[in-house]
Amino acid sequence: MNKQRILIVEDEEKIARLLELELTYEGYETGKALDGLDGLAMFREHEWDLILLDVMLPGLSGIEVLRRIRSSESSVPVILLTAKDSVEDKVSGLDLGANDYLTKPFQIEELLARIRVALRLTHQHSSNVLEEEMLQFTDLTLNVDTREVYRGEDLIELTPREFDLLAYLMKNSRHVLNREQLLNGVWGYDYFGDTNVVDVYIRYLRNKIDKPYDEPLIHTVRGIGYVLKDTK
Repeated sequence: MNKQRILIVEDEEKIARLLELELTYEGYETGKALDGLDGLAMFREHEWDLILLDVMLPGLSGIEVLRRIRSSESSVPVILLTAKDSVEDKVSGLDLGANDYLTKPFQIEELLARIRVALRLTHQHSSNVLEEEMLQFTDLTLNVDTREVYRGEDLIELTPREFDLLAYLMKNSRHVLNREQLLNGVWGYDYFGDTNVVDVYIRYLRNKIDKPYDEPLIHTVRGIGYVLKDTK
């Protein structure tokens, strides 16, 4: 298993060295930069799983380094290391997309805990994105990113609400869903109680993905709701 890589951007040599030793001991691979310009260059030259970024840096401030990292559309988690009274820096950092901040002086155990949380959340988000890019059920394919739907080779044009309803049915395929579940999952609580809207949109969907084809996929479960399933 590859070690997770953490970039330390910290101008105080003693703190940077301490962080390097502690993180290496914990099993991380590390890189170290002592000013903002070098930190930004190292960010651009290598792949990192997380960045520890001091706010007060020579050459280029930590806030400016963060701004440039996020303007490159990188989603690498960043934990800011801030001075005790730098409230404005904390706010600016969070507004620019920092994942967390820690005020100096800090306990190394707390920093390690914050790092584990940030890495875990990033991993979970990446897994969810990968899982949800494409939904497949028999010959029905739904691409979450492009919002395209195919039945076999046929591209099916859906309205945004029809698409969301179909995606919800596909994520819960073979599970019977009552109208309230569909309302909450697709329309939200604003429509609660108005279950007729579900029946209307189920009819729209059936006209597009079922009627033109031999095998219907959306089935009514009398007295309960609907289910996406095959009949084989």
